[in-house]
Amino acid sequence: MSPEQSVLQAVFGYEQFRGPQQAIVSHVIAGGDALVLMPTGGGKSLCYQVPAIVRQQQGKGVAIVVSPLIALMHDQVGALEEAGVSAAYLNSTLSYDETQDVEWRLQSGDITMLYAAPERLNTPRFLGLLDDLHAQGKLSLFAIDEAHCVSQWGHDFRPEYRALTVLHERYAGVPRIALTATADALTRADIIERLHLEAAQQFISSFDRPNIRYRIVEKKDVTNQLLRFIEREHEGEAGVVYCQSRKRVEELAQTLAQNGIHALPYHAGLPVEMRQQHQDRFLREDGVVMCATIAFGMGINKPDVRFVAHVDMPKNIEGYYQETGRAGRDGLPAEAWMAYGLSDVVNQRRMIDESPAEEGFKQVMRGKLDALLGLAEATDCRRVRLLAYFGEQYGAGPQDDGRPLQAVAGARRLQCGNCDNCLEPPALWDGTDAARKLLSTIYRVHETSRLTYGAGHIMDVLRGKLTDKVAQYGHDKVSTFGLGKDYSEPQLRAVMRQLLATGALGLHKVVSENSGHVFDTLCLTPGSRAVLKGEVTVQLREAVAASRSKATRRGNQPNAAAANLGPDAQVRFINLKAWRAEVAKSHNLPAYVIFHDATLAAIAELNPQSLQDLQGVSGMGAKKLEAYGAEVLRVVAQG
Repeated sequence: MSPEQSVLQAVFGYEQFRGPQQAIVSHVIAGGDALVLMPTGGGKSLCYQVPAIVRQQQGKGVAIVVSPLIALMHDQVGALEEAGVSAAYLNSTLSYDETQDVEWRLQSGDITMLYAAPERLNTPRFLGLLDDLHAQGKLSLFAIDEAHCVSQWGHDFRPEYRALTVLHERYAGVPRIALTATADALTRADIIERLHLEAAQQFISSFDRPNIRYRIVEKKDVTNQLLRFIEREHEGEAGVVYCQSRKRVEELAQTLAQNGIHALPYHAGLPVEMRQQHQDRFLREDGVVMCATIAFGMGINKPDVRFVAHVDMPKNIEGYYQETGRAGRDGLPAEAWMAYGLSDVVNQRRMIDESPAEEGFKQVMRGKLDALLGLAEATDCRRVRLLAYFGEQYGAGPQDDGRPLQAVAGARRLQCGNCDNCLEPPALWDGTDAARKLLSTIYRVHETSRLTYGAGHIMDVLRGKLTDKVAQYGHDKVSTFGLGKDYSEPQLRAVMRQLLATGALGLHKVVSENSGHVFDTLCLTPGSRAVLKGEVTVQLREAVAASRSKATRRGNQPNAAAANLGPDAQVRFINLKAWRAEVAKSHNLPAYVIFHDATLAAIAELNPQSLQDLQGVSGMGAKKLEAYGAEVLRVVAQG
């Protein structure tokens, strides 16, 4: 058995590596640099943890893990210690004496893995510690987690990551492994350049998460839509609900709580103590729904999150993919649900246009937003489009051909069978006539004055509604007034979204002559011409009523991992969960750090009678068998 295979089984309790893990681990153990792209839940941490342990056994010293999240270092280190690995962290939560103790252990060779934030790594004191270790040949490797943070094109850019170039410059010869779950071709190139990983071997796994069902719905009454979604399909299950604003987070958490859902708010404006308390409850308690901004989530290892919902549209596909990837890390069925509307499109474009960034950067961001709009408006397979964005053809693995913003040829004919468009193909209608009339109305209305007119006013004119505003500006006299009376407002809003998504309609900033305020107004673009001339067809999905959904009601299903257990095994599983909760509480760790639900389910089904019976259970490493084996047998024997 190879050293890495031995560590995998003895320490972590797994029989074999998954996917490219074996190749990555062997490459890093041999001293090679690596860039690893692996989906959330794909096992990225093992790609640096196993090499760190093996290289430490070979006398090569400590591994330094760069992590952007102080709040989660405690749990990451706790999980390693539960597995029998000597690990520690250095961050601002430690007292002076505690910091001194960690530094002493580091210098004495007592630590296999040390976690540190990027801000600390570049301090003179920390670099001095690393210099001493390097001089002694006691730096085994650097692991840079969430590596997309180094890129200005990534969805979560953090300037302090740029300082990590010091690792290449100062500690030549020490292998570096950069890891992320989300990076398109542009972001990958930026990571390589910023971290000087030109010579690193790239390991790009499939971005597909087949256990996640993707569903995108038209936003109507989003609070009630979300309530129905949770109550009908995920009652009593853990989930994350993402919102754009802090105010919306707090309002939604309160509404969910008032409707009997165990919901908590999380955003950067809350006191640090409250954020930590809410995060701990989410990680440690069952069935908590976290309403949050994007300030929450990176590095969250909770395996049994059954759904991620977006009540507002994210900025780009990278953000959407990263956030939805927090569901179903245990490989069991999970759902990604998003509601979006015309206002989301307008708001996101406004934020890009009003940002102080250079125009070149804004253009890239607009392209990323357009790709997400295309995903939201799609009438074909969502998964095919999502994977195509990352250069992967569904069913064929990664295709790094430099075309991340468009589908690979022929890919759109494929179906995944686990998204709303595949499970319930939408009925389509030809919106070409409506699109031409809408664009003509925008042109005619703006031709009459320089004032700003929103989407509602444009639709009123086209549908022939003689409102006070329409009469005031004489828009009942334009040639297109009333030409769209046969179209409903939802239909016209869908047309607008589609035109915005394809670039046939744009947003233009106009200064109001009356108030002097700056407003966004709909405007024609070079892409409008082909629609107006009838050269392109605009195919749109019909609005689907909520009652038409074929999603099954899950009700109070106790646990997805235990769904297929028999009655006796279910009892053993419940007893094991109760025992695990007590152990986790006494160790101040989330329950899944002790054992994952899948491990408990396997034990419950096996009904072991001896320690030897437990040795082959996935997730039962040697240290955990020694620490908990007898107690597990006692709980199982309760029957």
